[in-house]
Amino acid sequence: MSKLPGHSGISLLSDKSLEFYRDPVAFYQRRIEKHGSRIFEARLLNKSTSFVCSVQGMKELLCEKSSVFQKDPSDVMHHIYGDNIVTANGEEACLLRLSLTQLFTGKCLQACTDYINSVCERCLKGLSASEEPQSIYPLFKRLGTELVLGLFLNVHPEETPDFFREITRLCTLHWHGIISAPVNVKMPLWSSGFCTALEAKDKLMDIIHEKLDCEQEGFVADLRALPLPDDSCAPQHLLLFISALIPKALSSLLTSFTLALCGPSREGIRKRARAEPEYLNHVLLEVQRLWPPFIGGRRIANQDTTLGSYHVSKGYAAMYVSHAIHRDPEVFHQPEEFLPERWSGRNAGQEKLLCSLGNGPRNCIGAQLNHLFLKVACGFLLQHYDWDLSPTPQNLQYKWLPVSRPIVPPMVSFKSLGCSTSQQTEGASVRQDND
Repeated sequence: MSKLPGHSGISLLSDKSLEFYRDPVAFYQRRIEKHGSRIFEARLLNKSTSFVCSVQGMKELLCEKSSVFQKDPSDVMHHIYGDNIVTANGEEACLLRLSLTQLFTGKCLQACTDYINSVCERCLKGLSASEEPQSIYPLFKRLGTELVLGLFLNVHPEETPDFFREITRLCTLHWHGIISAPVNVKMPLWSSGFCTALEAKDKLMDIIHEKLDCEQEGFVADLRALPLPDDSCAPQHLLLFISALIPKALSSLLTSFTLALCGPSREGIRKRARAEPEYLNHVLLEVQRLWPPFIGGRRIANQDTTLGSYHVSKGYAAMYVSHAIHRDPEVFHQPEEFLPERWSGRNAGQEKLLCSLGNGPRNCIGAQLNHLFLKVACGFLLQHYDWDLSPTPQNLQYKWLPVSRPIVPPMVSFKSLGCSTSQQTEGASVRQDND
């Protein structure tokens, strides 16, 4: 059993949180090169932390030793979202997963398809009507927000526009608590970002409780009918499901998809993805591999253990870095290249080596729904448009926290294909894939 490469140093004086948050990719690249290892030690959030940047290390952390490495109960997510399936551990997390998974699979998932198709058509059908280029990240964030609030809360902008805008505003304020220092301070004319986020959370919870009391059908009614541990469980999870977390993840992936298939040089990929549903799946896998929406996740060791033959002491943190794991050269040849064909070749059947939405028994319960969102939205874009950057060139350098996206919002011009497959045909194809 070897000591982890690197060191944690002395509390506070050796903390590398600021360096990591400024540029997590440069942070891990420098240390992999320095230590010659894709697992190393540094101090993050003033805690000794094992950074995991290999596929094998990720499998050990999230799959084989998921009961050893658990969620941190002091994490800011707990303060912002409360007790839910993301923050729970042990038997509680397992029982919540058993109850909630049925809302995101099988018939419940299939029932979402028509609504997802209708929202995509409404939000994306006019992209070529204007000759002006579109700022795609906010466009896709609006699409994600409509999908989430419509599916999970039965709130639609065309029916109650003011109410929709107010919930969207509150969700944005609530989200800002994730990236704020956890200091709850309120003074005349000023409140800390964390305090503002908690106030938004309280207002959202009032709306959620009212919906749970009144809604007699749809997702809210299905959630209320589940065998959950206590009365607070349904509203806490509804808060998680309607939060800005999901729209931001969707807008991140849709932006990366659009940029990856942009311009004349990608025309062949676009044509093949239009014609072959399985190839579109491979394109989406490659987008998630190269541009995961979240940089990774953090766990705490509840006992002395190992990662990749390195000793990890009880109480140490472990941080898996999805951006690095997805570029592990031991698994992904030419790791920096966009190669959808890898998923029908060397990496065929290895989709579960990705961790953009977690992995193992604690992966995201909405992963199938997320894939359905992406497949319908990307399918609509492919069937109706060609697109290119406008103007060119543009700075497409990414930032990775809190959600991955280009630092400067990219502008894209869409051109109608003129003759396109009907949305009904697209929906039927997606439904068939889910049967």
